[in-house]
Formats: sequence, structure tokens, C-alpha cells
Amino acid sequence: MKRIINLLILFLGIGANLHAQYPYTLQQCLEEGLMNNYSLRISRNEEQISKNNATLGNAGYLPTVDLTAGYSGNVNNTDTEERSTGNTISNRGVFDQTLDAGLDVSWTIFDGFNISTTYKQLKELERQGATNTRIAIEDFIASLTAEYYNYIQQEIRLKNFRYAVSLSKERLRIVEERYHIGNFSRLDYQQAKVDFNADSASYMKQQELVHTSRINLNELMAAKDMDRPIQVKDSVIDLNDRLDFTELWNATLTTNASLLRADQNSTLAQLDYKKVLSRNYPYVKLNAGYGYTFNKYDINATRIRNNWGFNGGITVGFNIFDGNRKREKRNASLAIRNAQLERDELEQGLRADLSNLWQAYRNNLRLLNLERQNLIAAKENHEIAKERYLLGDLSGIEMREAQKSLLDAEERILSAEYDTKMCEISLLQISGKITEYLK
Repeated sequence: MKRIINLLILFLGIGANLHAQYPYTLQQCLEEGLMNNYSLRISRNEEQISKNNATLGNAGYLPTVDLTAGYSGNVNNTDTEERSTGNTISNRGVFDQTLDAGLDVSWTIFDGFNISTTYKQLKELERQGATNTRIAIEDFIASLTAEYYNYIQQEIRLKNFRYAVSLSKERLRIVEERYHIGNFSRLDYQQAKVDFNADSASYMKQQELVHTSRINLNELMAAKDMDRPIQVKDSVIDLNDRLDFTELWNATLTTNASLLRADQNSTLAQLDYKKVLSRNYPYVKLNAGYGYTFNKYDINATRIRNNWGFNGGITVGFNIFDGNRKREKRNASLAIRNAQLERDELEQGLRADLSNLWQAYRNNLRLLNLERQNLIAAKENHEIAKERYLLGDLSGIEMREAQKSLLDAEERILSAEYDTKMCEISLLQISGKITEYLK
């Protein structure tokens, strides 16, 4: 019975471990990160703040209502001398009281279109808040996707180093056997040992890089355990070689979030200009109230007085001169021009970035095809060198060179794949298509 329980515990432990390390796809990493990442949660809260601010009340459309109440009392001592008799009448501790309460309403009916312009600004800021959140999301998708494929790259490189260690270990075994029977010199044995140790050190260093990439991936996904083991479902760097430059540029002009935000900044600048112009118009304000006052007198001829009633009025005004309007109008006009210039500069920069990335993308694809051919040749060269080495027709140094050529070819093709993927990610981000990785 005890043995059965132990087996159940073992299987449950293995099952829990496998569940904790189930293979992650890129989409699963992105979904978890979009849900938990702290920077994105802050961006969404800031978007909600801008949405909460876009109200009629915040713009000034609604009236203000104040309810007030107060109480006052005073204690006086008085000495009054009568003119006719000359007698002095003294009053001590005279206590008079006043109680008042009122409801006041103030409402700006017209303010030279300032209120309506302010409301438009708040709605535009609400849209800009959503745009800022979109930019944060797109930046996050690009960063996590890049780190996801970097993790794959580091894992592949780790396998290559592991393979290099196995080759060096096999070579060391062969040299050691032949050294003991006198076929190889001690120099060959020592060189094989040095190469094996060097490959082992590189493998250990690569394990550290894999660990660092895994930590970065967990951090982007806001995992509670930064050292959480992760297995990715993809074992190769999947490339999209079907991108089209014209399509990417047209998409950039229509959907790029940074360009959209620049357009929103231009709209906000124009609304600021309209707010300055609104001061050229008169303003109209309504005010109304209802109040109640209670007075109690200690020695007055009137002992108690109650007053209540309605009051109302209208105020019409016009600001003739304030000394700043002309300056603010010129500055607001310049702000509109600057917003448009910044938008044009941004578009020019995006065009330059897209062109450079496109050139790098196409060049890396061509380089990748070349490196794949080199890898085939390097593998054949290594197999030939291995056969000659086993026959004793090749020195250890030459065998090491063949092995190094194979590893270098694998490293170059891996770097070319990763560089191509980084160009692809950047191209999709600029063109506003980065969310395709979520599909």
C-alpha cells in the first residue's frame, strides 16, 4: 500500500511539473503578458482617466449648485443715555442670534464657444488616451515577440554548443585511446583536451544567456516567479518572407499609431487657437437662489424675524482688453504650425526607417539563402574531415578547423534568421500590423 501511495505522489509530482512547463506558443505568451504586464495596466488606467475627464460637467456645460448654511451669535453689553431724561440704560449679556440657509445656482449659458471647444478638447484627449494605450500595446508586442525569438535563438545556440561539446568529447576519446597505444603524441592529446574544455566553457556560458532570456520573458509576462521554467513550442525561428514594401508603406500612412497621435496633437493645437478666439465674444451667466434667514433679538423691539424668498439675475459681460490676447493668438497659431511640422517630420522619419529596415530585411533573406548553402557544404566538409581523421590522414588542428567551420556556419545562419526576424517585427510595428502575432 505504501508503495502505491509513493507511486501516486511521484506521478502527481511529474504531472504538476509538466503542467507548469507546458509549451508556450507566442500567442499564449502575448496573451498572458497583455493581461498582466504592469506598464500596460498603468497605460490602461491613464486611458480611463482621460475617458473620465471627457464629460459635459468638466467642460463647463452644467451649472454649479451650492447649498450653504450658517449660524452666528453675539453677546453685547450696552450703555444707552436718553437725551430727554439723561438717564442711562444699561444692558448686559444681550444675546442676538442669526441662522441662514440658501441654495444658489450659477450657470454659464454662453462663453464665446469656449465651453464647446473645451468639450471637444476633452473628447480628443480621450481618443489620444486610447492611442497612447495602443502604442504601449504595440511596443509591448514587439518587445515580447523579439524576446520570444531571442529565447529560441539562445536555445538553438545552446544545442549547437552541446553538439560541439559532444564532438570534442568524441575527439578527445579517440585521441586518448590512440595516445595510450602510441599513435598520437602528447601534444595532440593536450590540444584535444584544451578544445574540449573550451567548448565546455562556451556551453556553460550559453546556459547563462538562456537563463537571462528566460528571466526577461517572465518579466515581460509579469510572472510572479521570475525563475519560472518556460518551454516554448517553437523550435525554429519562423520567418515571413512575403512582405511587400508598397503595402507596408500604405498601411503606415493609414494605421501607424504615432502618426495618428501626431494628427490628434494637431487637432488639439487648432482647438487651443479656437479657445483664444472665443475671448472675442461676450459671455452670459445666469444665477439664481433661494434663501432663508432667521433672526432672534434679545432686547430689540422685534423679538424674532424670518425671511425667505427667491433671487435671480443675469450677467452679460465682454472682456475688452486683457493685454495677453494678441500674444496668445500668435503663439497658438505657431503651435498649429509646429504640430503640422512635427507630423511631417515623423512621417519622413518613418519613411526612412521603413526603407532602411526593408533593405536590411531583403538583404538578410538573401544572406540567409547563402548561409544555408554554406551550411550544407560545411556539413559535408566536416564528414569528410571526420573520416580522414579516423583514418589518421588528418591532424587534430585540421579536424578542429573543420569542426569550427561547421559551428561558425550554424552560428551565421542562426544570426541571419534572428536578424531577419527582428527586421520583420520592426516593419510590422511601423506599419501598424504588429498585432498579427496575436492571430
